[in-house]
Amino acid sequence: MNRLGKKANETLIEMALSADGEESNGPLCETISTAGSEAPSGSEIDKRHESKDSIFFRDGVRRIDFVLSYVDDLNKEWEKKLERRKEFESNLQKAGLELETEDKKESEDGKIYFVKIHAPWEVLITYAEVLNIKVPIRENDIPSMVENPLDCMLTPFRLPEKVMHPEPDYFTAPFSKDKQELYLINDESTFFSPSMRNRIVNYILTRCPYGTEEGKKKFGIKRLLNNGTYSAAYPLHDCQYWKKASDPNCDNERYTLYMEWARFLRFYKEQPLDLIRKYYGEKIGIYFAWLGFYTEMLFLAAVVGVICFLYGLFTMDENMSSKEICDPAIGGEIIMCPLCDRECEYWRLNTTCESSEYSHLFDNVATLFFAIFMGIWVTLFLEFWKRRQARLKYEWDLVDFEEEQQQLQLRPEYEAKCTQKKKNPVTQEMEPYLPLTSQAVRFCISGTTVLFWVSLIIASMIAVIVYRLAVYAAFASLMENTQTLQPISGLLTPQLATSVTASCLNFVIIMILNFIYERIAIWITDMEIPRTHMEYENRLTMKMFLFQFVNYYSSCFYVAFFKGKFVGYPGAYTYMFNRWRNEECDPAGCLIELTTQLTIVMAGKQIWGNIQEAIVPWICNWWGRRKARSNPENLYSRWEQDHDLQTFGALGLFYEYLEMVIQFGFITLFVASFPLAPLLALMNNILEIRVDSWKLTTQYRRPVAAKAHSIGVWQEILNGMAILSVVTNAFIVAFTSDMIPRLVYYYAYSENEDSPMSGYINNSLSVFEISDFPERNKPKENPEGFEQCRYRDYRYPPDHERKYLHTMQFWHILAAKLAFIIIMEHVVFIVKFFVAWMIPDVPADVKAKIKREKYLTQKILHEYELEKLKERLCQGDKRATEKEFIATEGRMELSRAM
Repeated sequence: MNRLGKKANETLIEMALSADGEESNGPLCETISTAGSEAPSGSEIDKRHESKDSIFFRDGVRRIDFVLSYVDDLNKEWEKKLERRKEFESNLQKAGLELETEDKKESEDGKIYFVKIHAPWEVLITYAEVLNIKVPIRENDIPSMVENPLDCMLTPFRLPEKVMHPEPDYFTAPFSKDKQELYLINDESTFFSPSMRNRIVNYILTRCPYGTEEGKKKFGIKRLLNNGTYSAAYPLHDCQYWKKASDPNCDNERYTLYMEWARFLRFYKEQPLDLIRKYYGEKIGIYFAWLGFYTEMLFLAAVVGVICFLYGLFTMDENMSSKEICDPAIGGEIIMCPLCDRECEYWRLNTTCESSEYSHLFDNVATLFFAIFMGIWVTLFLEFWKRRQARLKYEWDLVDFEEEQQQLQLRPEYEAKCTQKKKNPVTQEMEPYLPLTSQAVRFCISGTTVLFWVSLIIASMIAVIVYRLAVYAAFASLMENTQTLQPISGLLTPQLATSVTASCLNFVIIMILNFIYERIAIWITDMEIPRTHMEYENRLTMKMFLFQFVNYYSSCFYVAFFKGKFVGYPGAYTYMFNRWRNEECDPAGCLIELTTQLTIVMAGKQIWGNIQEAIVPWICNWWGRRKARSNPENLYSRWEQDHDLQTFGALGLFYEYLEMVIQFGFITLFVASFPLAPLLALMNNILEIRVDSWKLTTQYRRPVAAKAHSIGVWQEILNGMAILSVVTNAFIVAFTSDMIPRLVYYYAYSENEDSPMSGYINNSLSVFEISDFPERNKPKENPEGFEQCRYRDYRYPPDHERKYLHTMQFWHILAAKLAFIIIMEHVVFIVKFFVAWMIPDVPADVKAKIKREKYLTQKILHEYELEKLKERLCQGDKRATEKEFIATEGRMELSRAM
């Protein structure tokens, strides 16, 4: 194999081993000084005959690993930007990178310069060692799993083997420049995949200096993008997505991904995760693996939810409560107390006939079963995902990535802003640090800001509640006096009309607050100056999730646990701010209103999210390319085509996770009120996978490849929500649904053995003497001269000695509710922990493969060292002592024993 000789200059690794260690944590590209090979000048190439839809330099040999673009605008900072670019590009060349600039005259609009970057072999192998990149050393000889006989049934859902597994499976080891003969290097130009190459170049770009300003050393492409020195920095897609490249050296992976993955007609096919990982990197690959697994698990939850819904649908006619409400002789004769002061009138119970019938769809015995089932389902989902994640970690060489990430992902912004240095007790090297006093001040400012915005959400929720209380009387009066609404007055009650409009208003407020807070969260996280990329993402994640948790779920928590619980009774109502009377639930319960709230917020968020993710980028790209479409295709270069696409951004994946985790909360925290929520989520996610893949493949520039061994802090958030969901669903069944009062009546208070639930409605409504109304509550008119009205509560009648106090049945029901919560929580938690204990996080076969691969890899490395020592002994190398030879053989024996 042809190997390049070592350069005489010091490499990064050699610099790191220097004795004094000064500035060892500075910008890394300062530590490499290499003279790249001479690129052919523009005059040597006839550009008119060159294919511009290419991913190579003009010589057609050197691959373009990264592209920088800038506009040479003649403003007041023109000279400063020019100086920064010269210094930055000069330092990139000193780092060994090779540059080739496309003049603005060659661009489609005649304004943009493009700087193409190529990383030669010596730079790649140097940084592959620094970044601890694992590369193949031998083809995997571990036999694959025994095929399942039922796999033939899954053939329609399979993709071709070449798409699913684009590369052979190898044993891998971290790259070392001194052991190049050990690795399977057939071709230096293709040994490192394009995603590895762009990751290495991006690592250099983020640490390369461009000068000193205000006495501080400035470095990193991110700062140059922020101050307008460069307009964009991105790796190239390998071809157009709708057709293969004419260059036979192109892999055409983007085209394959589009044809086999990013089209909606492929929604029933499995995802080519290995190809996604190869093209976009492990971080994006593991997101789509998680999203696909979550969608698969939703299928089971959706099927059970639909069965529970159908049970409610088929038993609607058997629901005794709605029968009594709709019966003119029962519900038609029950006069209900007004639902607001002065303006509202007395009303008959049978006017809520339709809404009580529909509430049975979600408030029935199946509700209890489904709440318990979802508590177990969420545990199965999280435990099986851990197993799936462990398998991916092995297959994608991420088993030892955790320590590597902590050591290598130091943020350039941290290095730039932290001017003070101290010795690391582990590495014994000087490194930047942020003083404790500065950290405390920054955290105080950050915490105060987050608390302020959470308080703002609570204030907006209170405003929506005030809206509910203020407009209810208006809706009641409108529906009472408008003849055109009479046909739907039974279905569209004042309560439902108020709930629907308040839900829509709440959704609009949620979207506005989200838009503003996203920018605030990024600002305060930047201000905290996190040390590593993982720390930055974790802090931003917690801030955004806390905010969105309160923002999205506060209205659902209000309807589920507060509405109708603190209303008082006629003559002694409870008021908010001593002005607005608290809302009451429908006689059929508050569950139907919680269902309405959940449906509007959840469905609205999903629809709005898909519009933002798919339609907006498409319109922006169409607008940006409208002029280029009129020019010949051979003049519209690959780097210009990608430049006109949208930027995915460092936080692009963060928002995708956040969207799905918020959806996960909807289908777990409140699922007892809406069994169809998993079905809505399933349909959305089937679309979401294809929308995300389509936009990533066709509408966005190629993201810089990044590694990730798991879904990170999102795993802990999902675990927390899974535990919380058991509590919330137990409280929904107990306090929001009418399940417990019905069961108490059925077993303790029913007087009809033939029809135990008959008389329940009359039993659940208390009596109030209209003459006891204070002037503030009494309706303006009582044309029919009613003397008594009914209200939803368990209180003694006006002729009882304990007038209007709670009856014993009320305390029986309260005790039953509390007992149910305790029993349900304990049962579900015991089952959850038992299931989690029974299912190991790492499959047994994966554990065996990891041990086998570690053993074989150590054996290969030790055999290599042994051969080298033998050669040195044969050549008379005095340094290769017999003791060193014995030590190497001893390591081989130890690895066999382990």
